[in-house]
Amino acid sequence: MARGDLTNAEWEVLSAVLPPAKPGGRPPRPRRQVIDGIRWRIRTGAPWRDLPERYGPWETAYGLFRDWQRDGTWARIVSDLQSRAQVRGLITWDVSVDSTVVRAHQHAAGARKRGLNKNNRPEAAPQSPTTMAWDGHAAG
Repeated sequence: MARGDLTNAEWEVLSAVLPPAKPGGRPPRPRRQVIDGIRWRIRTGAPWRDLPERYGPWETAYGLFRDWQRDGTWARIVSDLQSRAQVRGLITWDVSVDSTVVRAHQHAAGARKRGLNKNNRPEAAPQSPTTMAWDGHAAG
């Protein structure tokens, strides 16, 4: 067992929520080995082709990951594990929203649209203080 692989206790909990293995032509690779490989890849962010040999062929790990992602198996596994943990009182569902990271887009700030005043009539483009001073100088 490599660092970061599932412990026996973790595997016992996880294996209880996994879908049954599909019968196939070749003898299947042990699921624990494949799932440890998937977890290694997700944890490291390395390309699938760099999966260490101890986890088996990278194509096997990638194929299982992709199939389960597409058919919703991973979401179901997470949901089942969360439900079991909640029943045991291991999850506290506290939510915190920090307004420093939740920002409205600048167009959602309620500013008037350029070109229309409050009576929906066109208005002149705003002028800078320099332009206004220059205009006053030229008139005088």
